Amino acid sequence: MIWTAAAKYDELPFATEREFEGAVAKLKSDLFGSKRVYLETKQLIGKKGVRQNIPDAYLVDLSSARAPKLFVVETELARHEHLKHIAVQLLEFSLAFELDPLRVKQVLREAIKDSPADEARIGEFAARHGFDNIDYFLEQLVHKKEAFNALLIIDEQTEYLQNVLRTRFQFPVEILTIERFGGSGGEHIFKFEPFLSEVDESDEGSVLPSLDPAELDTVVVPAVDEGFEETAIGENRWHHIRMSAAMIPQIRYLATYRVAPISAITHWAPVAKIQLWNDTAKYELVFAEPLKEFSKPIKLVPQSRVKALQAPRYASLERLKRAENLDSAF
Repeated sequence: MIWTAAAKYDELPFATEREFEGAVAKLKSDLFGSKRVYLETKQLIGKKGVRQNIPDAYLVDLSSARAPKLFVVETELARHEHLKHIAVQLLEFSLAFELDPLRVKQVLREAIKDSPADEARIGEFAARHGFDNIDYFLEQLVHKKEAFNALLIIDEQTEYLQNVLRTRFQFPVEILTIERFGGSGGEHIFKFEPFLSEVDESDEGSVLPSLDPAELDTVVVPAVDEGFEETAIGENRWHHIRMSAAMIPQIRYLATYRVAPISAITHWAPVAKIQLWNDTAKYELVFAEPLKEFSKPIKLVPQSRVKALQAPRYASLERLKRAENLDSAF
């Protein structure tokens, strides 16, 4: 239940996948932000007689000029016998994509043509970043190295589901959860964490030049004194970190934000290995070398733009080394 002084809202599960997909379409602007284009289209991909399947949608991620990405989307209700079904679907999508990327490009181009607003957004991105036209941009997108990324949108998830999907495939699998609650007057409210919000917020509102998401090479974690001394210093590692699957390949460093009363980023270390932490959906980062101190603490500025870190955030080590405070770090 969600309770306010004005009203209370009880959990209201989605009745059908069609209803769930409708909610995703309704919420897409807030789910994915202004730098991504959600294309709801159901067309066969793959090669006839070999491997074919029908994804629910596609997400074109334009947040990075250096490395735009394509996510193939599966929407699913958790109450179904979902784990095996989801795993098979994602594998089938990846195989069909690999067999005929030009078919994927064709499906994307048709979907984009059906939406003038989306065509304008993608066309502007293509022109601004050196692609001759939308067709050339899409061709590069589907033929790039490690072009396939999966996005599962589900109404409920477990640590076990996340663990399985992130350990059984060679491609990244992002998971987005949307829950619905209903009020006595028939109104609905939705609970979700926007897609890759921890990436989008990295330099939101900064007075410094924006960082391309492809430049983010460091995960900054909040650390209490006990964990810092025993784990980061004593064991040369940090664990129980929630991370985006799509970001893991580019993370090279970990930095520690020491919580109050220190309230500053004080140390960093190169990362040798990133692996799942026990049987959870969180990660352990093993250091290649012991932690090193920054030349001076990167301090929190009271009542400023960047607040005290309560969860991991992504950053650039180069920017951290030049930062005067947290506002100039992110």
